[in-house]
Amino acid sequence: MQHPPFFPYKILLASQSPRRQMLLKDSGFELECIKIDVEETFSPSLKAAEIPVFLAQKKAAAYTATINKNELLVTADTVVWLENEVLNKPLTLQEAKEMLMKLSGKWHHVFTGVCVKSQEKSIVFYDESKVFFNALTESQIDYYLQHYRPLDKAGAYGVQEFIGLIGIQKIEGCYYNIMGFPVSKFIHEIEKMNLIPLI
Repeated sequence: MQHPPFFPYKILLASQSPRRQMLLKDSGFELECIKIDVEETFSPSLKAAEIPVFLAQKKAAAYTATINKNELLVTADTVVWLENEVLNKPLTLQEAKEMLMKLSGKWHHVFTGVCVKSQEKSIVFYDESKVFFNALTESQIDYYLQHYRPLDKAGAYGVQEFIGLIGIQKIEGCYYNIMGFPVSKFIHEIEKMNLIPLI
């Protein structure tokens, strides 16, 4: 795959999220997916956007291989924030159901923190979206849990899946941030890094 004309770097994406991979590939970026083993733990004193920003930086710091001059390391983390409580990926279907019941009929925030590192520079930023769910019925939630995979998603839902399609009434902010990666803001932020063009 050729580099897009606006971005002559290959992205080393430290994420197993198929949604992040799809969003960046569909945006024309050359991508290599890498794995970084790090515990996604954080201090309970961290709030809202502080959590994914910290985790994105923690993942980047755990990458010890060389970043070549034509590469950028990208790490990211997404959390759902509801009424001063973080909703991460659920561990069980019962926990996923409890999360969706909490989200039902309310506004919540989705924060994605992103860290970008080149050979010489590093930036970190986050994006925020607000989401309002209609009141969800128990049968709607149960159907979603039975037919989809909520355990790999912050807040136990995918905006692009059944529960998002029938339940989300309003969104303020970037839709793709809710999917897990704010591509437009990412492009804006790396432009500010003033990287030296390689082509």
